[in-house]
Amino acid sequence: MSPRKNPTPNFYAGVPLDRVDQRRADAAYIESLVSDPACVIVPVWRAMHLVAAEAEAVWLRRAEAGHLVELARESVFLGLRGETAYLAVDLSHLEAPEQDPVLASHGSFQDLRAVGPVMNRRDSAILAYARGLAHWHARHGFCGVCGSATISEKAGHQRRCSNPDCGAVHFPRTDPAVIMLVHDGGDRCLLGRQPIWPPGMHSTLAGFVEPGESLEEAVAREIYEEVALPVAVEDVVYHSSQPWPFPSSIMLGFYARSDFAEPVPAEDEIESAAWFTRAELRASPEDETFKLPRRDSIARRLIEDWLAEG
Repeated sequence: MSPRKNPTPNFYAGVPLDRVDQRRADAAYIESLVSDPACVIVPVWRAMHLVAAEAEAVWLRRAEAGHLVELARESVFLGLRGETAYLAVDLSHLEAPEQDPVLASHGSFQDLRAVGPVMNRRDSAILAYARGLAHWHARHGFCGVCGSATISEKAGHQRRCSNPDCGAVHFPRTDPAVIMLVHDGGDRCLLGRQPIWPPGMHSTLAGFVEPGESLEEAVAREIYEEVALPVAVEDVVYHSSQPWPFPSSIMLGFYARSDFAEPVPAEDEIESAAWFTRAELRASPEDETFKLPRRDSIARRLIEDWLAEG
């Protein structure tokens, strides 16, 4: 497999906002943007988003929904779309957000993974961005160095320890994970299945990058750990990446070639693994006997691009 030139962005990539990083520390400037009546409020509730009928993201204006900023557990400036600011507000501490008349009149809170595949891609990218930051704030209220409470700074893009003797600064974290389609250089690729997945679903192999290893080393290690192929992994070629804030990953997609050998699934992780031909995958019944990964995943993209090249 050869590297793809300028591939189309994957789902949840391509956030259509200017993040204005150079101005985030200017509190007066940020306040002037987010206090504007036209500022777009992006509600996040327990990792879910406000969605209207037909999987449309709901964008509330501050003129209508300014009270949500006051209610929010955390607010994060996302960026500018043209001259309009977008502000994520985390309402996860509310027990019944549907009791708020503004929220109730516009839609309901839904999991992005349920609606993302059919939502406008630019809208879903903004929601994924907001979800990732809300998740990070919710889990970093205390300093990992000394244990003191942290406070939000730079419009929600860093947290600082409140202990003056510590003062450690913490930034949003994204966990790198490699995800790879293993092929034999010909007409077969290797897919596995985890027992927690929906019935019939098969996918590419994947795993987190460990400290002190390159991405290519992570690809080879994860392949061996998950299916124990007794042959060398070669031609590790980068494909593309995908933000995957479920809860906090960046998926780094690769192709990797390996000679055909019988896979031995890791019992604690992989239920089954097998080689499949292009013809078999093109004829996938997409039911509980066999189905490809979800359409918004980079795993699906890796498989579809591999099918298109053969």
